[in-house]
Amino acid sequence: MKKILLLTLLSYMGIANAQDSRIQKIDSLFTSLSAKQEFNGNVLIAEKGNVIYKKSFGLRDETKKLPLDDNSIFELASVSKQFTAMGIVLLEQKGKLKYDDPIAKYIPELGFYNEITVRQLLNHTGGLPDYMQLIGTKGDTTKINTNKDIITLFAKEKPAADFTPGSKFDYSNTGYALLASIIEKASGTTYADFLADNIFKPLKMNNTFVYTRRLAPKKIDNYAYGYVFDANHKKILPDNDPNNNYVICLDGIVGDGTVNSTTTDLLKWDRALYTDKLVSKKSLELVFTPPVLPDNEKTNYGFGWMVNKSDDYGKIANHSGGWPGYVTFIEREMDNDKTIIVLQNNETGLSFTNNVRRLLYGKSPVIVKDTHTEITLKEDQLKSFVGEYELQPGYNMAITFDNGQLYTQLPGQQKFPIFPESENTFFLKVVKAQLVFEKNDKGSVTTAILKQNGNEMAAKKVK
Repeated sequence: MKKILLLTLLSYMGIANAQDSRIQKIDSLFTSLSAKQEFNGNVLIAEKGNVIYKKSFGLRDETKKLPLDDNSIFELASVSKQFTAMGIVLLEQKGKLKYDDPIAKYIPELGFYNEITVRQLLNHTGGLPDYMQLIGTKGDTTKINTNKDIITLFAKEKPAADFTPGSKFDYSNTGYALLASIIEKASGTTYADFLADNIFKPLKMNNTFVYTRRLAPKKIDNYAYGYVFDANHKKILPDNDPNNNYVICLDGIVGDGTVNSTTTDLLKWDRALYTDKLVSKKSLELVFTPPVLPDNEKTNYGFGWMVNKSDDYGKIANHSGGWPGYVTFIEREMDNDKTIIVLQNNETGLSFTNNVRRLLYGKSPVIVKDTHTEITLKEDQLKSFVGEYELQPGYNMAITFDNGQLYTQLPGQQKFPIFPESENTFFLKVVKAQLVFEKNDKGSVTTAILKQNGNEMAAKKVK
């Protein structure tokens, strides 16, 4: 008996030491990032719902020098989309709408989009043009726009769909903004109140709510203000930055963003999604099952979640968010019941997430060279890289040129400057990543290769 007890104790100690080693390495990673001003935010990691790592790094208010803590509240940016999607699922389950209803049933002003359905908005196959671009070119940027302004502008301009609805995947903030308006029409209440009454309150997510800080400001304890870096690498509010002050005119738009939360509340959300507390298991299966397009091409987006399968990690559902001042991430490793939640309130990236995942599984981190020497290229050389590059079907990376600077931008994310280190290779300063451009025999750019965390992804130039 003593021998059995000793073996059991040694086994337990071995597991505990292995777990401690993982946690120490994860903590070292974030401590190092924080020291280099590459991370400012909160982290929570859990296994089977049990928190194994939780820590805050940096300040939530640079003016008052107030530190972040467990209760700090962050704007979630595109991580908000999963709550919008759940709002639609709840209404479908209550018989208030159907996934295959045309959106014109709820937004008659957009009757000219009579072939686009609620389901297509959920999984980004509707083909709607980008509302941010339309407001920037045809709308009123001197005021704070709301969802009603999007609908009014689209009804006036009647921009054509980018493709036949249901035929392609193309990440769409417009779709999720319209889903918020559909929630309001089908429920008879506001988007904010519907989410509060049907998701946040039932799950006791007491620090989670929809918040438009500039349209309807209020005092919120533990609010984490989002900061960007100016030309001198000083932290400022995006409202005061000419490259990011569009946050003001777009502040009243909900559905694609504007949910605010904490790491603790997001873990409550994660746990609920393993149960039928909100919706049936059948509905949850639909949420985490990407559609197959008519040409049998698979997508990797369900209802508000990116969904992928990995040989190393099993089924993973995750989503990132980016808005000036905020970078967010939640990952649910569904086969192994592990959860990674990262909320940042600085203009930093998510290049570390792959290494966090690797460390969580006891793997060694991938070390990426982070020393770069910036060179100068002529303006016509820089402009030759401008265009759209398809990373996945319907998921394009944009390369733009503005005031002598090249930028890269992913759908639903803010744009980041890229800097040349050779004639065809660029690097980012906010994350450890490179872009290598390839040209054909005629000297035309054909492909961009994104290198990050030891991984490479080729993107064909499509525009």
